Amino acid sequence: MWADQFRVNGYSEIEREKVNLINSTSMTLKQLENYKNETILFEQQRTINQVRERVFQQALQGAIGILNNCLSNELHLRTINANIGMFGTMKEITD
Repeated sequence: MWADQFRVNGYSEIEREKVNLINSTSMTLKQLENYKNETILFEQQRTINQVRERVFQQALQGAIGILNNCLSNELHLRTINANIGMFGTMKEITD
């Protein structure tokens, strides 16, 4: 009789430990899934930022190239002369 009771208690303890192990494993898997999702989101955002930066740099380089092609030496001199003229006019107004 004592052996039967010991066996029943042993089986009950094994079942409790099994349930605890299943619950603990389930929680660990959920945490790992959350970490994985957070890592994926972080990497996606980092990649998006890198692509944005590259696109911006290429656009800026393209704009500089267009400006350099459009602004000849003559146009540079005319722009400088116009700016000097505006500064002269502003100086006369403020005097």
